[in-house]
Amino acid sequence: MMRTTGLGLLLAVCGFGLAGVGWAAPVSVPLGLEGLSRQRVEWRDHGAARVCEGVLLGDLLARAGAPVGEAVRGEALSLVVVAEAADGYRVVFSLGEIDAKLGAGGMLVADRCDGAALGADEGPLRLVAPGEARGARSVRQLTALTLRAVED
Repeated sequence: MMRTTGLGLLLAVCGFGLAGVGWAAPVSVPLGLEGLSRQRVEWRDHGAARVCEGVLLGDLLARAGAPVGEAVRGEALSLVVVAEAADGYRVVFSLGEIDAKLGAGGMLVADRCDGAALGADEGPLRLVAPGEARGARSVRQLTALTLRAVED
């Protein structure tokens, strides 16, 4: 029996073949915030200053088995996260954008903003992308996160 460790195990968990030849299938990322370190981010939402609380998107991805840190290189840079809202609105982030060592990082799956739980018009979860000039990729009423490879 062959035992896989290190980067090979991480890639296998994420659906990569051990030879790095591709992505097996999209991975649904659980949206449960329990057990992860809570963070706060300040950002501007349509010109208004806001402070939101939740967990880092990168931490949710890591818990789901996504490559993180030094493993975000090579084929892992062709992975994207699709965030979907209750109304079907979808946005995409590359894994490189989300990783704090490569991109802006700091993207948050929030359950509270400005000291209160999110209301029905934007919650119960919201994906916040604090470093962006416009809030178009800050998804209200977040219902799903999917990690997938960019296909040819």
